[in-house]
Amino acid sequence: MGQYAVQRVALMAPTLIGLTLVIFFALRVLIPTDAVDLAYAEPGIPDPERMEHLREEFGLTGSLPMQYLRWLAGVVQGDLGKSVFSGRPVTEELFLRVPTSLQLGLGALLITLVIALPVGLVSAARQDSWIDYLSRGSAIFFYAVPHFWIAILVVVFASVWFSWAPSTQFRALWEDPVANLKHIWLPMLILGLNATGTMIRLTRTQVLEVVKQDYVRTARAKGLSTRVIYTRHILRNSLLPIITVVGLQIPNIVAGTVIFEQIFLVPGVGRYLLQALERLDIYVILGANLFFGFVLVISNLIVDLIYGLVDPRIRLS
Repeated sequence: MGQYAVQRVALMAPTLIGLTLVIFFALRVLIPTDAVDLAYAEPGIPDPERMEHLREEFGLTGSLPMQYLRWLAGVVQGDLGKSVFSGRPVTEELFLRVPTSLQLGLGALLITLVIALPVGLVSAARQDSWIDYLSRGSAIFFYAVPHFWIAILVVVFASVWFSWAPSTQFRALWEDPVANLKHIWLPMLILGLNATGTMIRLTRTQVLEVVKQDYVRTARAKGLSTRVIYTRHILRNSLLPIITVVGLQIPNIVAGTVIFEQIFLVPGVGRYLLQALERLDIYVILGANLFFGFVLVISNLIVDLIYGLVDPRIRLS
């Protein structure tokens, strides 16, 4: 397993380079303008000399391959470039925003698992009961309804009925935990509920499949309690497909953080990326996508390694 992990980590670099390469040339080739034009060119009164000086300052001169290689050389040294609009290093800005995005994404994933696994297990244990029908109906609802639409409705109706709106004063978790949770619990919950529908249905299906196995009948014949049978035998042997789907849900949660940070005014990497896209702030766009790509690659690696821990019969090579 150690060799497998090393190989996967070694493949991260070309994967992330390929991601940034596509984004860089798409922004520089397909879009006829750039951040300097948007930020500093006055309508009807362009200043070519000033704009050219700014492009040189931000590394936007020369051939496109040389521009990319200069940026890539900076990345190796921990320098992701500077924002054309604010002039601040992208590395510093991401350092301030990454913990917030991780809190939102990991919190949503935790909510998904805490709700989906017990509900799916109980639904399977009470098959065709009112509990089963209720859980299956809720799962279908959360799966079918777009989570960003629910988020927008919550903000709109809360503002109309209760005069509530997301606070513009966000406090980090380590600064003020209470204020932080008041701000972030709602987007975390709605984002987590979207993936919950899929996880409930999958957990129920897998548990019902495992219940039919011979070793479960043997465990019942030995006189083991229902709780022990479900927790030690059925749930554990149902986890592999569930872990796979968790890995598949992580990209959806990452994409959801981008939307939810904008809706609920959460100052994370996603909102930073959307603001940069509006301004074509190329180094911010590259840096944010590099972070999201890194999260996806690492999460997939962790999911693969967990396979071997959950089921010792699996040997990764």
